[in-house]
Amino acid sequence: MMARRNFIRVLGGGAIVAAGAALAVPRLDAMPASAIEGWSGPKTEERDPRRRAIAWAMLAPNPHNMQSWLVDLKRPDEIVLHVDRDRLLPETDPFGRQIVVGQGAFLELLSLALAAEGYRADIVLFPDGEFAMDRIDGRPVARVRLAKDAALKVDPLFAQIPRRRSTKTPYEGRPLTEAHRQALIVVHNAASALPLGFAVSDGRAGDLRDIATKASDIEMNTPRTHKESIDRLRIGAAEIAAHRDGLVLRGPGVWFGRQFGLVTHEKAMTPGTTAWQGGRDYILAPYANATSFGWIAAPSHGRSAQVLAGRAYARLNLKATELGVAMQPHSQALQEYPEMADLYRAIHKATITPESLTVQMFFRLGYAATPGPAPRRSPDSIVMG
Repeated sequence: MMARRNFIRVLGGGAIVAAGAALAVPRLDAMPASAIEGWSGPKTEERDPRRRAIAWAMLAPNPHNMQSWLVDLKRPDEIVLHVDRDRLLPETDPFGRQIVVGQGAFLELLSLALAAEGYRADIVLFPDGEFAMDRIDGRPVARVRLAKDAALKVDPLFAQIPRRRSTKTPYEGRPLTEAHRQALIVVHNAASALPLGFAVSDGRAGDLRDIATKASDIEMNTPRTHKESIDRLRIGAAEIAAHRDGLVLRGPGVWFGRQFGLVTHEKAMTPGTTAWQGGRDYILAPYANATSFGWIAAPSHGRSAQVLAGRAYARLNLKATELGVAMQPHSQALQEYPEMADLYRAIHKATITPESLTVQMFFRLGYAATPGPAPRRSPDSIVMG
């Protein structure tokens, strides 16, 4: 078997070093077209405005890209949103907080898409009552009634939905500009009353960078939480095409690593292996020169606050896309399992968040090349029978 030093870029992009020779094979193990067809929007033959809007809403950011949404379309002019409880994250998100935030992101894109179809979305959150704070049950997250409204205008942010990304690669070293920070504040304040904060190239940004790095390390070095990610890791084009969800690992380096048995789910779980170390480097490297962070807080109690935080984040992400600002959610330090408790307290202290509030979204900002889209399942897959 080749030594690890001969696979310097097993988890990298268009070229690897194998047995001393550089092999440039940029299309090997490419993202399957079927996995990203959803980023082109609804099918032209689709006439139901609800299904057309759902196709756009499925492009929302969501934890581990599990797309934990279910919609009931049995009643005309109505969409009832549920959580798909087969797609939870019990180890890293034991109370389902992040999953509910992801429901909010879906609702924000859904509302924008319905407006583009000429419909006002009248949204009632938790019409049958909120979930308890420690579990998710079968009650709906929201009931959305469509009302035709000729006076509606298409929100400019709707055009950014297919361009939106969670950019996980290293960013340029330059911090978020003040003009861009102000533009993000304006779009947030126009639609949300939740507190929004930023740390840009100051001591607090350094503290947050350290917290983010340590939190990622803890998640990866805690076997059960790391396994939760590996169980949702799709390695190579065939797995990506089969699942169209989760975390993805693909490309020429990955393909060659698989041929030599260096990149497998088992190896990715095992500290000291090429796959494990490569995964760690991929996760931590982007934080080495991170200069700018943002966060959204909301009341600590009540599921509706989590939904509203998701809506606010999705809208902010769309505005960042319009501005050419890269964003990446960082969930690790906000996770509520015992090993993360010290850093959970640390991030609330560093962001000066009062005890009555919870940091619901924490994210990195900056400037970077736009990555390709993440996989998405078919909209039909989330429609309840």
